[in-house]
Amino acid sequence: MFRYVLPMTRGDHQRAEDVVQETMLRAWRTPSVLDPSEGSALGWLRTVARNLVIDQERMRRARPAEVGEEPLMLHPSSTPGPDEALARTLLSWQLAEALATLTADHRAVLLELYYRERSVAEAAEALGIPQGTVKSRAYYAVRALRLVCQERGLTR
Repeated sequence: MFRYVLPMTRGDHQRAEDVVQETMLRAWRTPSVLDPSEGSALGWLRTVARNLVIDQERMRRARPAEVGEEPLMLHPSSTPGPDEALARTLLSWQLAEALATLTADHRAVLLELYYRERSVAEAAEALGIPQGTVKSRAYYAVRALRLVCQERGLTR
């Protein structure tokens, strides 16, 4: 399985190992797959592994680029001066005004996901709505907020 998965992960040994491990775990949870009368177990294992690699790639593309693992260091010279602090304060007020133009549902979802840093599942539970609703509201809320910010000259 590892040799089958490795080329799909572009030679990333760690990802390939993770995919093989998850594939084997799914096979263990579904013992009927290993029954010869049900068909080829190898075909099922390869399909699961391929789907896992595809899902990982889709998730990677949907996420912003990751930064290095080094901790962010603030140097004394990087603390904002009074002009920059004032500009940040004004920008935060303008952003608060832009957020106020959104619907209450959209604001609530953005608050849970970005301000309170909750996962989609946690936000859904806190708001009492399905996870899919959280995802779609977040998508449309970000689009609406981007449009408002563009109209107000807050973005480039």
